[in-house]
Amino acid sequence: MSGIKMIGLNELQRKLKANCNLNDVRRVVQVNGDELNGKMKRKTTTAFTKGYTTGDTANSINTEIRDDGMTAAVGPTTDYSPYVEYGTRFMQAEPFVKPSWEEQKELFKKDMDKLVK
Repeated sequence: MSGIKMIGLNELQRKLKANCNLNDVRRVVQVNGDELNGKMKRKTTTAFTKGYTTGDTANSINTEIRDDGMTAAVGPTTDYSPYVEYGTRFMQAEPFVKPSWEEQKELFKKDMDKLVK
């Protein structure tokens, strides 16, 4: 049976520690959370096509930083926002959260990848 020998693992660990610290991660989380917030708010102007929007949903979208800066919770706080996002039997869905998330998650991944390269 042949063995596998890994050379340079200590150097790799040192490079990762030098290139990335938790403050950088916190910054990426904050920036991406704020960008997601902005995207959701902008999408309410294009997704809500029924003509009855008053801006309450867009104004209710908040970013909350949790877990010592490692988590950004972004979303609307109106009671009826799930009905708008997913629709009802009387109303077609007008999604604004998921499309924003789908766009932002790719940018977040790229930003995190930059920290370890």
